[in-house]
Amino acid sequence: MTVSFQFTEEQEDIRRAAREFAEKEFTPELARECDREEKFPMELFKKCAKLGFHAVAIPEEYGGGGYGPIEQMIVMEEFSAVNPGLGLACLLPTFGVEILLLHGSEEQKEQYVTKIAKGDAIMGMANTEPDAGSDSASIKTRAVKDGNEWVLNGTKQFISNGSIADFILVTARTREMESFEKRHRGISYFIVETDREGYKADKIKGKMGIRATDTAEVSLNNVRVPESNLVGEEGKGFYYMMEFFDITRVWVAAQAVGIARGALQLVIDYVKQRKAFGLPLAAFQYIQFKIAELATKIEAARTLTYRAAAVQVEQGKPDNTLSAMAKWYAGEVAVETTNWALQFHGGYGYIDEYPINQFYRDAKITEIYEGAKEVEKLIIARNLFGFKGR
Repeated sequence: MTVSFQFTEEQEDIRRAAREFAEKEFTPELARECDREEKFPMELFKKCAKLGFHAVAIPEEYGGGGYGPIEQMIVMEEFSAVNPGLGLACLLPTFGVEILLLHGSEEQKEQYVTKIAKGDAIMGMANTEPDAGSDSASIKTRAVKDGNEWVLNGTKQFISNGSIADFILVTARTREMESFEKRHRGISYFIVETDREGYKADKIKGKMGIRATDTAEVSLNNVRVPESNLVGEEGKGFYYMMEFFDITRVWVAAQAVGIARGALQLVIDYVKQRKAFGLPLAAFQYIQFKIAELATKIEAARTLTYRAAAVQVEQGKPDNTLSAMAKWYAGEVAVETTNWALQFHGGYGYIDEYPINQFYRDAKITEIYEGAKEVEKLIIARNLFGFKGR
C-alpha cells in the first residue's frame, strides 16, 4: 500500500487558486462589515461562483468542477484560514446538494443542481427544529399527501440560507410509527421553493459567530409541493440525513483546520511584533512551547481530516467513525487554538477590529453543527463497541 501525504499537482493548483482568491477578495473591511451588520456578501458569492469554487465537487455534467471531497476540503480550508465568516458564506449556498446528487431524480438534478453549480440559485437544508437538534429522528414537521401534492406544516430552527435561499430541502414526517424506537423510519425529504405560499423565514440575529452567513427560523404553514418534489424514497429521509452528515462532517473538519491555521498565523505574527518587559513576546519560552503544541495539534487534525476524505474517495462512501473523529478533534483544536491566540493578543484580542476576535467567535460553531461534539464521541464509541444504531 502506498501512503502519500502530499497533494497532487492539480490539487496544489486548486489550493493556490483558492488562497489567492481569498487573500484578494476577503478584505478586512468587507469582513468587518459583514460581521458587524450580519450581512450575506452576495457580490462576493457571485465572484466565487463565477470561478466555480463553490461547486468544485459537483459533477461536470451538472456544471460543476467534477472533483471530489479532497478538493472540496482544500477550498474550505484555505478560505477559512483567511477569513472563516466570508469563506463559509461563499461555500454554504450549495448546502445539501449531496442529497440531491445521491438520491434526487435526474429531473431534479437537471432543474436544481445545474442552477446551484452556475451560482444562479442558493439552496439550504432544513432538518433542525426547536425541540429536535442532535435527536434528528424526533422532528415534528408533518407532510400529508393530498391528491398529487404534499402539504407541509412545521417549524425549523437554525436554517442556513433560510431567508436568502431559492429552495431548501426539508425533512418532514410522512408517516407515524408504532414505537419510539422506529420513529426514524417515517421521515422524508422534500424540495420546497421559498416563494411558495405559506413559507416564511425570519432571519436570526445576534449570532456569536459566522455572521456573514444567513441563518433563519423557517415556518411552513400549509405549504403545498407537487409529488415530484419528494426526494428519493418516501420514509428514507433519516437515512439520507445520516449519510449526508457523514460527508459534511469532514467538510466541517476542514473548516476547523483552516480556522486553526489562520488563528495560529495571526498570533505568530502578533507575538513577533509585540513587546513586554523589553522583549518580543515570541522570546518567552512559555509562548513558544504553547504555539509549538498548537501547531502539532493542527497538523494532527489536518492529517485526520484528509485521511477521512481520502477513505471516502477510495471506498466510494464515507467512514462514519473517521468522519466523526475528524469533525470532533478538528473542532476542538480550532477552539483551543483561537482561545490561546486571543489570550496572547491580550486586550486587543477583545476588540472586533482585530481579526483574531472573529476567528475566536467563528471557531465555536465547528463543535456544534453537523452533530455536537458529544454526538461525534457517541458515534465513535458505538462503532468501537459494536453497538447498533447511532
